Amino acid sequence: MTSVAQPQSPSAEPTVIQVTVSDPRVRPLLRELGEEYSTRYGMDAHAELARYPDEEFTTPYGGVLLLLLEHGEPVAGGAFRRYDETTAELKRIWTHSAHRRRGLARRVVAELEREASARGYRRIYLTTGPRQPEACFLYLTTGYTPLFDTEADPETIGPLPFEKHLPAATHQGEAANR
Repeated sequence: MTSVAQPQSPSAEPTVIQVTVSDPRVRPLLRELGEEYSTRYGMDAHAELARYPDEEFTTPYGGVLLLLLEHGEPVAGGAFRRYDETTAELKRIWTHSAHRRRGLARRVVAELEREASARGYRRIYLTTGPRQPEACFLYLTTGYTPLFDTEADPETIGPLPFEKHLPAATHQGEAANR
């Protein structure tokens, strides 16, 4: 009888970890986001990626950076920073180019919402670029409210803002945790 090795399933649940921006596993996220911004908007993405200090995505500053790992490799990620006392702002939502169309961005957003709620935030705010229809679709289908006229040409609006109020029943964090 011959034994045949079974390939590892790519649909296995990714592991969620908290990291800092300096973690080497974050490099693919930053590299691919930079490429996306440059391709879609014709600009050097360094300024956008450097817009917020790295420490804003750490617990002491009220933020977090999460990665989803499969077989130890990052396949998706995202972050939030403190926007105000009750609001977390989502930033840097990313899915590795080789792992798109698997619902990983939806999982990242859900994990970030869970973490924000656990830290006592009651609202999520975010913006996305006008040339990112897949991001708009993600936010609309995950319960975010557009804070702009969805009938207008996105190019005339600029960054497209969204918000979502987190369910009160899930607030278990304390303000001191932020």
